[in-house]
Amino acid sequence: MSNAESAANWMADALRKDGTLYQDVAVTHLEAEFGLSVVTTNASGNLAVKRQVLDIFNKLTPDAVWIRSGRYWRAREEFDLPGRQQS
Repeated sequence: MSNAESAANWMADALRKDGTLYQDVAVTHLEAEFGLSVVTTNASGNLAVKRQVLDIFNKLTPDAVWIRSGRYWRAREEFDLPGRQQS
Protein backbone atom coordinates (compact mmCIF):
# COMPACT_ATOMS: atom_id res chain seq x y z
CA MET A 1 0.00 0.00 0.00
CA SER A 2 1.36 3.42 -0.92
CA ASN A 3 1.69 6.33 1.49
CA ALA A 4 -1.19 8.06 -0.33
CA GLU A 5 -3.45 5.03 0.17
CA SER A 6 -2.42 4.66 3.81
CA ALA A 7 -3.03 8.37 4.43
CA ALA A 8 -6.46 8.27 2.77
CA ASN A 9 -7.40 5.18 4.78
CA TRP A 10 -6.37 6.92 8.00
CA MET A 11 -8.52 9.93 7.04
CA ALA A 12 -11.53 7.72 6.24
CA ASP A 13 -11.15 5.81 9.52
CA ALA A 14 -10.83 9.05 11.52
CA LEU A 15 -13.96 10.46 9.85
CA ARG A 16 -15.96 7.31 10.58
CA LYS A 17 -14.74 7.22 14.19
CA ASP A 18 -15.22 10.88 15.09
CA GLY A 19 -17.99 11.94 12.69
CA THR A 20 -15.94 14.91 11.52
CA LEU A 21 -12.40 15.42 10.26
CA TYR A 22 -10.87 18.87 10.32
CA GLN A 23 -8.33 19.64 7.63
CA ASP A 24 -5.77 21.04 10.07
CA VAL A 25 -5.97 17.90 12.23
CA ALA A 26 -5.61 15.69 9.17
CA VAL A 27 -2.64 17.60 7.77
CA THR A 28 -0.83 17.64 11.11
CA HIS A 29 -1.28 13.90 11.57
CA LEU A 30 -0.47 13.02 7.96
CA GLU A 31 2.75 15.03 7.94
CA ALA A 32 3.89 13.45 11.23
CA GLU A 33 2.90 9.90 10.22
CA PHE A 34 3.70 9.83 6.49
CA GLY A 35 5.92 12.86 5.84
CA LEU A 36 5.84 15.39 3.05
CA SER A 37 4.87 12.82 0.43
CA VAL A 38 1.16 13.24 1.32
CA VAL A 39 0.95 16.97 2.06
CA THR A 40 1.64 20.08 0.04
CA THR A 41 1.81 23.82 0.54
CA ASN A 42 -1.24 25.56 -0.95
CA ALA A 43 -1.42 29.00 -2.58
CA SER A 44 -2.02 30.61 0.83
CA GLY A 45 1.20 29.10 2.19
CA ASN A 46 -0.60 26.58 4.41
CA LEU A 47 -0.09 22.84 4.49
CA ALA A 48 -2.86 20.91 2.73
CA VAL A 49 -3.61 17.30 1.84
CA LYS A 50 -2.22 16.36 -1.59
CA ARG A 51 -4.74 15.86 -4.41
CA GLN A 52 -3.75 12.18 -4.84
CA VAL A 53 -4.66 11.48 -1.20
CA LEU A 54 -7.93 13.42 -1.49
CA ASP A 55 -8.92 11.50 -4.62
CA ILE A 56 -8.51 8.18 -2.79
CA PHE A 57 -10.25 9.56 0.33
CA ASN A 58 -13.19 10.74 -1.78
CA LYS A 59 -13.62 7.24 -3.23
CA LEU A 60 -13.50 5.73 0.26
CA THR A 61 -16.07 8.18 1.65
CA PRO A 62 -18.79 8.73 -0.97
CA ASP A 63 -21.27 9.86 1.70
CA ALA A 64 -19.02 12.55 3.16
CA VAL A 65 -19.30 16.27 2.46
CA TRP A 66 -16.72 19.04 2.69
CA ILE A 67 -17.78 22.06 4.75
CA ARG A 68 -15.75 24.79 3.12
CA SER A 69 -16.40 27.52 5.70
CA GLY A 70 -15.26 25.27 8.58
CA ARG A 71 -12.61 23.39 6.59
CA TYR A 72 -13.79 19.94 7.65
CA TRP A 73 -15.48 16.78 6.34
CA ARG A 74 -18.58 15.18 7.86
CA ALA A 75 -21.24 12.63 6.97
CA ARG A 76 -23.90 13.79 4.52
CA GLU A 77 -27.20 14.92 6.08
CA GLU A 78 -30.56 14.88 4.30
CA PHE A 79 -30.63 18.70 4.17
CA ASP A 80 -27.29 18.90 2.27
CA LEU A 81 -27.23 20.12 -1.30
CA PRO A 82 -26.09 17.77 -4.06
CA GLY A 83 -22.35 17.49 -4.47
CA ARG A 84 -19.46 17.07 -2.10
CA GLN A 85 -18.80 20.70 -1.21
CA GLN A 86 -21.24 22.50 1.08
CA SER A 87 -21.15 26.11 2.21
